[in-house]
Amino acid sequence: MAAARAAARRLAGVAHRTPVLRSRTLDALAGAEVHLKCENFQRVGAFKFRGAYNALSRLSPEQLARGVVAYSSGNHAQAVALAARELGSHAVIVMPEDSPQSKTDATAGYGAEIVRYDRYTGDRVALGRQLAEERGLALIPPYEHPHIIAGQGTAALELIEETGPLDALLTPVGGGGLMAGSATAATALVPGIRMIGVEPEAGDDTLRSLAAGHPVTIPVPHTIADGQAIATPGELTFAVNRRLLDSVVLVSDDEIRAAMKFAFERLKIVTEPSGASALAALLAGRVTPLPPRIGVIISGGNVGLERFLELLG
Repeated sequence: MAAARAAARRLAGVAHRTPVLRSRTLDALAGAEVHLKCENFQRVGAFKFRGAYNALSRLSPEQLARGVVAYSSGNHAQAVALAARELGSHAVIVMPEDSPQSKTDATAGYGAEIVRYDRYTGDRVALGRQLAEERGLALIPPYEHPHIIAGQGTAALELIEETGPLDALLTPVGGGGLMAGSATAATALVPGIRMIGVEPEAGDDTLRSLAAGHPVTIPVPHTIADGQAIATPGELTFAVNRRLLDSVVLVSDDEIRAAMKFAFERLKIVTEPSGASALAALLAGRVTPLPPRIGVIISGGNVGLERFLELLG
């Protein structure tokens, strides 16, 4: 919790304090009082800026001068690129060849050098480490880093500061950084809060890992939720989540589409598939028993117009 508060101080005036949205229509459909933490309004359009800036801001001036490297399908890529620019550094980003074009364009727009790879045959971690060693760059992983986790936890910190105690918090789970940070902050602020992770059906690596008691690896998931297309949870994040998560529920791609449609038509917000997965779990009735007051993290809104229309058309 101290790490999340320290991260909040570093992020003050740099990251957005994102809005918490309420909807009577959503409350009626869910049968509960729902508070949406809208990280789609964060800088770069996703929660990832929190962790990226917190991690980069702790590097020495000498390391910032040499630059940083990260690997990501899109949101962490943009976050590291922008954080590097803000801090006078330079970023090299390893991105899949099939990353959404809007995310690739935004990452390049923040000044990053992009190195492409095939997510189904390549090893992004090995490539990132190789670039770090060859060029003397600081490696900033998307979730396997204590400063990344602490930064992501500021989203839950802000939410609970604004809403007061909640009975449960629904959070999308990819590599586990957002959940690990959120769970650390939320359980410290509200002892007894239920921490519920949400994964796409095709990407249930955390659910399987919790059942096994250790991180397991699945084939690279084929899901519209590209930010959650992770084959295995991080060891550091899993150690936290194994201790603090109450449950993980799964949602289908169609349920994610329905949540994106609901968010657009009824809440007037744009979400990317991964960003809508926790809302999808609520709308699909995956949360049982249903607690009276629920927080839901809308983790991002980075989806291009053509892709958005393709998904919902």
